[in-house]
Amino acid sequence: MKNVLVIGGSSGVGAATVELLQKNNYAVYSTYKRNEPVASKPTTSFHHLDVLDSEVDLSFLPDTIDGLVYCPGSINLKPFSRIKPGDFLEDLELQVVGAIKCIQAALVKLKASENSSIVLFSSVAAQFGFNFHSQVSVSKGAIEGLTKALSAELSPRIRVNSIAPSLLDTPLANKLLSSEEKRRANAERHPLKRIGKAQDIAQMVEFLLSENSSWITGQVLPVDGGMSRLRS
Repeated sequence: MKNVLVIGGSSGVGAATVELLQKNNYAVYSTYKRNEPVASKPTTSFHHLDVLDSEVDLSFLPDTIDGLVYCPGSINLKPFSRIKPGDFLEDLELQVVGAIKCIQAALVKLKASENSSIVLFSSVAAQFGFNFHSQVSVSKGAIEGLTKALSAELSPRIRVNSIAPSLLDTPLANKLLSSEEKRRANAERHPLKRIGKAQDIAQMVEFLLSENSSWITGQVLPVDGGMSRLRS
């Protein structure tokens, strides 16, 4: 049974990933930020963790970890002129520095595995220029650079890849999908004419953690309803 750490596994893509890994017989160590505890299950344990703390405590992990999935993120869409430099820094702290701290804290345990995998998250917005997406693009662009650098440095024992979704129907996107009109408009922007689900991304996460992707590293893989490649 493989041991996998899911940072931010209580909501959205993280929760869908935890659920899928449970079904596929992984031993899952998941973290949550909110104050109330999340009930653990036979093959899954939940642990409180705030990635914004100066240090992260992963002492609850076993000696060997076969995978790490970093899910915390944000969607802040504003005109560039209204974004303060501190807003960019806050996003970088959550999405990039938080990932760095967790990977560094788990690195010895990841190296103890014969074939471990790290999965990070970019965005279609880092690939293409969208209005009001500068804050998102800065953080996700950094994640893509980190993915490529780490995959080179940590090979061949540890694979590192990123998934770049488009808009997903998760709590993170509630403001963007708050009416049927918004939902229809966003669905129409995609060649596949629907909004992505957390489960769509979780399936790619599980693939990247599995032996089926053992010859894939350093990649930014779009799972975006065709948004990044097609015009329809």
